[in-house]
Amino acid sequence: MKTAVVILNWNGIDYLKLFLKGVVEKTVSDECTVILADNGSTDESVNWVKKEVPGVKIVQNGKNLGFAEGYVEALNHIEAEYFVLLNSDVEVTENWLEPVISFMDRNQDVAACQPKILSHSNKTLFEHAGAAGGFIDKYGYPFCRGRILDRLEEDNGQYNDITDIFWASGASLFIRSSVWRETLGFDTSFFAHMEEIDLCWRIHSLGYRVCYIPQSVIYHIGGGTLNYNSPAKIYYNFRNNLYLLHKNLPVAGFRQKLFVRKILDGIAAIRFLLMLNIKAFRQVVRAHTDYYREQKALDMKREKILSSRRSNPGKLILGKSIVWLYYLKGKKTFSDIWPESKTGLSL
Repeated sequence: MKTAVVILNWNGIDYLKLFLKGVVEKTVSDECTVILADNGSTDESVNWVKKEVPGVKIVQNGKNLGFAEGYVEALNHIEAEYFVLLNSDVEVTENWLEPVISFMDRNQDVAACQPKILSHSNKTLFEHAGAAGGFIDKYGYPFCRGRILDRLEEDNGQYNDITDIFWASGASLFIRSSVWRETLGFDTSFFAHMEEIDLCWRIHSLGYRVCYIPQSVIYHIGGGTLNYNSPAKIYYNFRNNLYLLHKNLPVAGFRQKLFVRKILDGIAAIRFLLMLNIKAFRQVVRAHTDYYREQKALDMKREKILSSRRSNPGKLILGKSIVWLYYLKGKKTFSDIWPESKTGLSL
């Protein structure tokens, strides 16, 4: 099989009822299959798929392994040239696969890609989780073309260029199976959130490229597993960002950048406290506590990554603080924050 579209599911029967048949109709062919990877659901998801969409193959993990390990386990049992990791809360469009797969066929140095990701609730807006391709700033804050922090841009065709990006969204991640296996896929210690950024950073370090292909379009609900403001999401975002930086930052500036990031996290925690958001404050403290507990394991992973690094994707990392630019300089769009990117990043 050339392409396997793999949808990880955990008690997501409502999303499956909304979108799965449409995914199958617009995807399945002689060269592509759709697979449901179930994380031990208890809501009749598997039985519904077997009855209502019998052409979908099912891989059962047995329990909720989280996003990262759930995919790692499922993909161990799937053979294809390309994997497409697709969220269950996604509506795909006609011909959404072909532009990306054709591009990757023609460009063997491209290991991963993402489509244009628009909001399902307002299809004129980009969606938070990926938008028109992901980047990070010097302190590890993720942002996207079309989404800076929590501000979404309207899609007016301003990001209709195929371009190199730093990270591709896990909401619809196209990746060569050979590179997935070379990198060992997601780091399962992340559980959920930012595991795709970590993976893409490691992909760049091995000398491959990651790209955005706007000719492919999907609509994403977002926050389907964890609400964007949930305490659990706050915890994973703060903890996993520290994991991400500790593992992947180059030697030059490593300790300084990590130190500044910790200070910024402290400021965020104090802000939560002043807003009387005690739950969020506790999650930041918990995230840092667990990060320090895992430092030895992170040191080992970092050593392995640095020893095998063949390339440094520094040109795809914003050499400034996006927090500073957004809040203090009033720069709210990608083109304002990184105007030189139009010539510096396009293919």
